[in-house]
Amino acid sequence: MILDRVKPLDAIIAAAEKKSLKRTLSGFQLMLFGIGCIIGTGIFVLTAAGAQKAGPGLMLSFVIAGSVCVVAALCYAEIASTVPVSGSAYTYTYATMGEFLAWTVGWGLVLEYAVAGAAVSVGWSGYFVGTILNEFMGVHLPAYLSAGPLALGGAEGGFINLPALVIALLITSLLVIGTSESATVNAVLVAIKVAALTAFIGLTLTSAYFDLDRFNPFLPAGIFGGLGTGLGVVGAAATIFFAYVGFDAVSTAAEETKNPQRNVPFGIVGSLLVCTVFYVLVAAGAIGTIGGQPIMGPDGIPFPAGSEELARQCAMPEYGEALVCSNEALAHVLRQIGFSGIGNALGIAAFLALPSVILVLLFAQTRIFFVMSRDGLLPEVLSRVHPKWHTPHVVTIATGIVVAVAAAFFPVGQLADIANAGTLYAFMMVAVAVMLLRKQRPDVPRGFTVSGLWFIGPATVFGTIFLFINLPTAAMLVLPIWTVIGLVVYLGYSRSRSHLGLGIVEVVDDVAGEETMVPIHPPKED
Repeated sequence: MILDRVKPLDAIIAAAEKKSLKRTLSGFQLMLFGIGCIIGTGIFVLTAAGAQKAGPGLMLSFVIAGSVCVVAALCYAEIASTVPVSGSAYTYTYATMGEFLAWTVGWGLVLEYAVAGAAVSVGWSGYFVGTILNEFMGVHLPAYLSAGPLALGGAEGGFINLPALVIALLITSLLVIGTSESATVNAVLVAIKVAALTAFIGLTLTSAYFDLDRFNPFLPAGIFGGLGTGLGVVGAAATIFFAYVGFDAVSTAAEETKNPQRNVPFGIVGSLLVCTVFYVLVAAGAIGTIGGQPIMGPDGIPFPAGSEELARQCAMPEYGEALVCSNEALAHVLRQIGFSGIGNALGIAAFLALPSVILVLLFAQTRIFFVMSRDGLLPEVLSRVHPKWHTPHVVTIATGIVVAVAAAFFPVGQLADIANAGTLYAFMMVAVAVMLLRKQRPDVPRGFTVSGLWFIGPATVFGTIFLFINLPTAAMLVLPIWTVIGLVVYLGYSRSRSHLGLGIVEVVDDVAGEETMVPIHPPKED
C-alpha cells in the first residue's frame, strides 16, 4: 500500500536531538522571524492589489485571513511544541499520516516558500527602482533591466529584473554564513519596519484628511466575487493570505531553537497577534485618508489586479493618484496627505525591510529540503552541513539560485497567488496531523495544548479550503499540476531510496561524528 509508511515519532525526535544544527535561536528571535515574514509583503506590496479586489472591505479581508491564521497557528503551536524538529508540516504529516502524504506536503512547501521568496524579491525591486533610484538618485533604470518579460500583459521592453535577481542572491549568501548572524540582521530590519509602520499609523489616523466617508461604499465588490475570480472581500483575503505565512516559517526553525517546547509556541502566536494588529490599523489609515475604492469595469466588476485593463485605467489622469494604482502604496498615501519627506522615508524603510521577508522564506525553504534529504527522499548531498558555519550550505545555494532566477523573470501578483495554493494545503494538513496525533500518541509531552481542538482543528481545515477555492482559477490549477510532477519524482526516485522504506532510521550524532542506522520493521511493499 502506498500509504503504509509512517515514520515513528520517537525516531523523528531522536534524530533531531542528535543532528548537527546548533540550537541558537531564542523565543524572541523566533517571534522576530515571524514578524519579519508577516509584516512586509502584504502591506508594502499587496495593499494596492487587495484594495482593487475588495475596496474598503480590504479591512474585513485582513480579518478573514487573520482568523484562519489564528486557528491554524494554534494547531501549529501544539504540534510544533510536541514535535520540535525542522520540516514543519512535512515532518508532522510524516509522523501521523505517512510518507506519501508527507511528500505531497513537502513538495507543496517547496512551491510555497520558493515562489513566495521570488515574489517578495520582485516587490523589493519595485521600491528600489521607484524610491531609491528614481526619487533620491535621479537614476532611471531601463525597463529591460528592471522588469521581467513574463509579467501579466507583458512588461514593455522587459528582459530581466536585475535588482530582484541581485537581492535574492545576497540574502542567500547571508544564510550560508550562519543562522544566528541572519537572525541578528533580521532583528535590525524588523525594528526599522515596525517603526515605519507605527509612524504611518499615527500620521494617517490622526490626519485631518482622515474621513469615515471614504469607507462608503464599504463593499463595492461584495463579499464573494465569484469562484475563480479572486475578487470581493473573500477573494482579497485569499490573496493577502500570502503575507501571513510567517508563523509557518517559525516552526521550521524548531530544530535550531533553544527550549523549543516553550519558544516555538511563543514565536508563532506572538508574531501573528502583533502583525494582525498592524495590518488592520495600516489598512484603516490608508483607506481613511485617500480612499481605496476599486476601479470598476463597464460591467460594474473591478478590473482584475495586475491586468492590462487596469494598467490602462491607471494611466489616465483621473486615476493616477488612486491607491489601487500605486506600486508604493504606503509611501504614496503619505505623499498625498502632505508628508512627502516621511513618505519617502517609509519607502526607504520598505527597501531596507523587505529583505527580511526574503530571508525568512529562504531560511524555511532550505530547512524543508534539508529534512527531506535527511529522510532519503531527496539526494543526500542536500543535507550536508558546512563544517565552519554549521548551515546546510548546498541546499541553501541551490534554492537561492532558483529563487533568484524566478524573481528575475516573473511578476509579483501571480507569484503570490501561486504561493498561497501550497501554503493553504500545508496548513490544512497540519490541522489534520494535530488531531490525529492527539488520538495516536496522547502520551507524548506537549509544551502547548490547544483548548477546544474539536472546534479549532475542523475550523482550520474548513478555513483553508474556503480560501483556496476563492483564489483565481489559474492559481488553483497550479497546485494539482505541481503535485502530479511531485508524484512522478516520488515514484521514480524517492520511494525506492527512502530510509524508512529501506527499514532504517538515520540518526546523526554531529557533523564530525558517525552515522547510526537504527533498524526498524520495514513496511510491506506494494
